[in-house]
Amino acid sequence: MSDLTYGKQTNRNNLMDPNMSGDELVFFVNGKKIIEKHPDPEMTLLTYLRRKLVLTGSKLGCAEGGCGACTVMLSKYQPHLRRVLHHSVNGCLAPLCSLHHCAVTTVEGIGSVAGKLHPVQERIAKSHGSQCGFCTPGIVMSMYALLRNNPTPCMADIEEAFQGNLCRCTGYRPILEGYKTFTKERRCCGGKGKENGCCMTNGDKTNMYTDEHAYRTSVLPAPLYDPADFQPLDPTQEIIFPPELMSLGKGQSSPQLRFRGERVLWLQPASLEQLLDLKTQYPNAKMVVGNTEVGIEMKFKNLLYPVILAPAYIPELNTVQHTDEGIVFGASCSLTLLGDVLKAAVGKLPPHQTEVFAAVLEQLRWFAGLQIRNVAAIGGNIMTASPISDLNPVFMAAGCKLTLMSKGGERVVVMDEKFFPGYRRTILTPEEVLLCVLIPYTKKGQYFAAYKQSPRREDDISIVTSGMSVTFAEGSSVVKHLALSYGGMAATTVLAKNTASRLLGKQWKEELLQDACSSLAEEMTLHPSAPGGMVTYRRTLTLSLFYKFYLTVQQKLASEGVYKDVVRADYISATEIYHHKSPSSVQIFQAVPDGQKEEDVVGRPMMHLSAMKQATGEAVYCDDIPLYENELYLCLITSTKAHAHILSIDTSEAESMPGVVSCVFAKDIPGSNMTGPAVYDETVLADDMVTCVGHIIGAVVADTQAHAQRAAKAVRITYQELQPVIVTIQDAITHQSFFQPVRTIQRGDLDQGFTQADHILEGEMHMGGQEHFYLETNVTVAVPKGEDGEMELFVSTQSATKTQSLVAKALGVPASRVVVRVKRMGGGFGGKESRSTTLSTVVAVAAYRLKRPVRCMLDRDEDMLVTGGRHPFYGRYKVGFMKSGKVVALEVTYYNNAGNSMDLSLSIMERALFHMENSYSIANIRGRGYMCKTHLPSNTAFRGFGGPQGMLIAESWMSDVALSLRLPAEQVRRLNMYSQGERTPYSQILDHITLDRCWDECLEISQVNQRRAGIEQYNRKHRWTKRGLAVVPTKFGISYTALFLNLSAGALVHIYTDGSVLLTHGGTEMGQGLHTKMVQVASRTLGIPGSKIHITETSTNTVPNTSPTAASASSDLNGAAVHNACEILLHRLEPYKTKNPNGSWEDWVRAAYFDRVSLSANGFYKTPDLGYDFETNTGRPFNYFTYGVACSEVEIDCLTGSHKNIHTSIVMDVGNSLNPALDIGQVEGGFMQGVGLYTLEELKYSPQGYLFTRGPGMYKIPAFGDIPTDLTVSLLRDAPNDKAIFSSKAVGEPPLFLAASVFFAIKDAITAARKESGLSGPFRLDSPATPERIRNTCEDRFTKLCPPAEPGTFTPWAVVV
Repeated sequence: MSDLTYGKQTNRNNLMDPNMSGDELVFFVNGKKIIEKHPDPEMTLLTYLRRKLVLTGSKLGCAEGGCGACTVMLSKYQPHLRRVLHHSVNGCLAPLCSLHHCAVTTVEGIGSVAGKLHPVQERIAKSHGSQCGFCTPGIVMSMYALLRNNPTPCMADIEEAFQGNLCRCTGYRPILEGYKTFTKERRCCGGKGKENGCCMTNGDKTNMYTDEHAYRTSVLPAPLYDPADFQPLDPTQEIIFPPELMSLGKGQSSPQLRFRGERVLWLQPASLEQLLDLKTQYPNAKMVVGNTEVGIEMKFKNLLYPVILAPAYIPELNTVQHTDEGIVFGASCSLTLLGDVLKAAVGKLPPHQTEVFAAVLEQLRWFAGLQIRNVAAIGGNIMTASPISDLNPVFMAAGCKLTLMSKGGERVVVMDEKFFPGYRRTILTPEEVLLCVLIPYTKKGQYFAAYKQSPRREDDISIVTSGMSVTFAEGSSVVKHLALSYGGMAATTVLAKNTASRLLGKQWKEELLQDACSSLAEEMTLHPSAPGGMVTYRRTLTLSLFYKFYLTVQQKLASEGVYKDVVRADYISATEIYHHKSPSSVQIFQAVPDGQKEEDVVGRPMMHLSAMKQATGEAVYCDDIPLYENELYLCLITSTKAHAHILSIDTSEAESMPGVVSCVFAKDIPGSNMTGPAVYDETVLADDMVTCVGHIIGAVVADTQAHAQRAAKAVRITYQELQPVIVTIQDAITHQSFFQPVRTIQRGDLDQGFTQADHILEGEMHMGGQEHFYLETNVTVAVPKGEDGEMELFVSTQSATKTQSLVAKALGVPASRVVVRVKRMGGGFGGKESRSTTLSTVVAVAAYRLKRPVRCMLDRDEDMLVTGGRHPFYGRYKVGFMKSGKVVALEVTYYNNAGNSMDLSLSIMERALFHMENSYSIANIRGRGYMCKTHLPSNTAFRGFGGPQGMLIAESWMSDVALSLRLPAEQVRRLNMYSQGERTPYSQILDHITLDRCWDECLEISQVNQRRAGIEQYNRKHRWTKRGLAVVPTKFGISYTALFLNLSAGALVHIYTDGSVLLTHGGTEMGQGLHTKMVQVASRTLGIPGSKIHITETSTNTVPNTSPTAASASSDLNGAAVHNACEILLHRLEPYKTKNPNGSWEDWVRAAYFDRVSLSANGFYKTPDLGYDFETNTGRPFNYFTYGVACSEVEIDCLTGSHKNIHTSIVMDVGNSLNPALDIGQVEGGFMQGVGLYTLEELKYSPQGYLFTRGPGMYKIPAFGDIPTDLTVSLLRDAPNDKAIFSSKAVGEPPLFLAASVFFAIKDAITAARKESGLSGPFRLDSPATPERIRNTCEDRFTKLCPPAEPGTFTPWAVVV
């Protein structure tokens, strides 16, 4: 036997013995053999990699397999296939104990900066596909696993490989383009020429500047990167599969294994007989193959399964058999294997036999991500008995046969409505296992289809899912058998039995459709309070999906000559299956001026300085810092009530649990318990009262994360609940629950304006909040220094100084004793500007009290619960306008949901008011803003900071004006737009305005007139899909709305005697490339290559009293401070340059050093002439404005509410770009975050203030498939800005609002749909424009059959906050 097998091979009897000790686990990681003597069944592969092997390249993003940051490649020899299979898997779900005799490859295993980057790593870095970099290792490994299986993929393969990966920064486009160079469609020849010409000379649209878009400029820039620089992929150079594992895999069957942990026993039987024995001995044991469900139950539902059976390698459960009836799949077959087998069958067999197979394949296209499908088993999917399963309705409608087995024998059951007797239950007895599933062939005259509707197309859980089968009497359209199965319409998968029986014997025509719809509307009912909400939408979907099936079958009958009438041409689009077109894109930017020195990198598309390190997993984030020797782990104890007194806290059970060191509460805080970013109206730890679900009450500190988290769940708190519980803006208005002050901005004479107006309309709109969903959650490591109350904190924060001051306040020490260090963040977006201190202060208090280092990285569900997000807004408006569309009067009132404390809500409301007119000149205007005090976690800063809310409501009334006058919206917008020298409502005169140039170029590059004509033609020809278009401008003011934050930026520059430069500044790096831009500024100023300049981190002991890295102003502020410091040093070096003009930089530095000249300088900058007074409406709130315009075209499915983004053109004025690659990255990333805000991301709260959407499973950010199919981004040329460093402009926040063009394009498409039902004029569409809102607003015959319940007659599952 090989040395890979363990010393004590268990036999069958030993496996059954509960007292036996465990086996050794043997596997390989990056080619290195690992023998783990005491594997813990509760430990995931990711935890083992990061904590035991210190391989920190793989990241923890969500712990539920929804973001892909933890992706690694798993390889195993498959004896039945006689080859090694490589799969991408989620490390956060893969149980360590499942890896016996597997080889794991992580991002560190394929390349490094010091050694050699793998082409997959190099291309994502050089194509600017890595910003914050936290998601990059996972994306790299998804691509790597694909290439190991298929070295020449097509774009569809790449898009499928990325279905389980999320990125919050880049907007996805550069990732896809960088990796497109691996595909058959675009293998780069490196400029050597190939068939059909070269991508570099042939005008390949992707990433290349094309002459047709030159737009009156002779400046033709180079592309953002040169594919010829990429090293080629050589599949022969990959890591080999360990020969030891190969020989073992060939030489023996799977071993039987036993692993015992602290709480769980893991048993891996080697045969079916053993499995049945064990199921008899442990009838309540959970069976685990992929751990994609059980892992989540144990982590998030606090369930414990003391015995786990792992049947993954039992031959009978992995076989695939082709029989006369259909194909039989063993229950452990993965969904990927299921798809591969069915795909092959569909390719070989006649179409009439494979209708069910095709339907299963259609569901699998959108089933989770590839990492999940690679490990999730078909049997697990059935046995989980989820009421919203994608596949169970298909299996039920198809009448799949399931073979069940126990020690007592086997039985075969048909999967019908009796199979699921209740919620998450099946008819299996505890001793039974599911052996295999027969998926049947269809017969002639049988038609089958499956449907799934979810908020996001890729990797999303269903709202309603369906399988439908109809069989006709031979040669006719008379229904002989009908099965309609639905998921999402009850606590189990159900069959519409009444409807099916009612339709038997009827002909497949309009009368049947009417009967079916009225019957389904009666049969598929839901209580208005049903879990999951969206009741009207779900009920309508049952009819809409049947209608799609009806038309599809009608079309097939017509094509076969059975049905005489053909389906109406304008109805056919309702039958079409969604096919994703691979995106294409153009980026336009200004080349550097002729004569600019090669080494002067300002204005050039320079790669993010950390991109290579991020792509290899070597970039160090806060939780990647190695564990300190005596380090402890902290877990928060949070409130489960929204408004209550704390009566008692019982920690006795928690403190007796393994590994627990201490519990920390308010009484343990040595300094002040009061905290807050602007006013001290919050507590570090709740003392007597809680004011939201998620309010931090205390913390448990233990030796490991697992121990701390288990103990925190064991703390028992009793509450006395208080009334009222104010959750929504409407609740706050009812109870007059507002923070003070109420802000007002007014200009002109409102009464006169309304008198002058030809028309007056009133309206209202609600805009939902948004979760930041930075890929790296909040994390702090606090290290007490042992003397004078000193403490060092490593924090993922945008506000190092605010963290320092609030920690010092809580500890009761001067700020000088606290050092805060920030290397980089895995995303921030405003979420780490003020709310990161809620965690940092608690961790610091625990470390101070215990005198030991303490670490805490919040799990995704904790982070979403406690940290708050973008403020939901509600706006009411009254607008007066002329027949021409010119707006002459506006009165608008804003309400934002601030949550339980002020945080930055006042500044956010002020910015909303400063942007209430967006880009439009209105003579008579008044805006008023109320901050609602509610029992939700405090909402906070988020990219745009109130601007996107204020401007969306502005565009809503602008849209209403155009609709009421029946004028083109673009015409009305253009008519009202600002021009040079006009005055804003807050009395600031607009100079250097480029709005008109942005507008004209956007219309030109998007070819608006042709596009509009094409849309009108399309809409005439299509009843059930409609297209829409919108052009939306933005004017975004640059500066903090709180003056004191604009005061300062500092920089510290050291020149060392070897000529190298160490640069520190007050800004933090969160992916936006700030450090890269600062190196560019220093490089130009000092006149030296960027390679000589290094930035290590941001810290409070190098640059003190800094502003938060926020408000898009960090390049302006810190760039000027860096420039100032470098100028000081240059001035000091000037005499030595004069004395030795032919000398080198190093010569001058050494000469100055020996002449005892200081080679260190502080730089400082403050923005001049800022300040605004609300009382007098005077002053200058903004330093300047960033302008932009976007045109978007969308297509909606009127029956389901889904939409696809067809085209977007963006023109952005960013002045003279410091770095076009980074700035285009910010434009695209901000735009896609806005697409999420306005069309997808929806926070769901219960009426009691409990957040349901606490992870990527329930909360959907845009995925790879959501980017516009055709995307053009143009940075306006020849538009220097004299108010910022090197004539540049801020770029982080302004582009986000341009995604409103997608929202209003959707509204335009809905307008066309409503016209078909005889509806016209303004209508309300709240944000986000989710499929539910789109479908419900497209009123038609189906929505009329499903009227909503009267508000007030029921308690909704979720409320609009």
